[in-house]
Amino acid sequence: MSNAEYITLCTQYQELKRMKEEITAEMDGIADQIKTAMGTAETVTAGQYKIRHTTVNGSRLDSAALKKALPDIAARFTVATVQKRFSIN
Repeated sequence: MSNAEYITLCTQYQELKRMKEEITAEMDGIADQIKTAMGTAETVTAGQYKIRHTTVNGSRLDSAALKKALPDIAARFTVATVQKRFSIN
């Protein structure tokens, strides 16, 4: 691939990324308006749409606390991972 082709693709990528961020911000704003209008209701039906804003409980392992309290056990169950990160600056 030529340098000019890289530049073209990177320019297109950056523009699409900018558009995605704008669309995401607009979607978040609309979602906030809907949630405000719903108040404390968890479900609202509007025509063909069933809107839910429900509480979801979850739990996760606090790995920092585990490493501090039981470092030997934390080390035994720690798995190293390798990932490739893609970025354009």
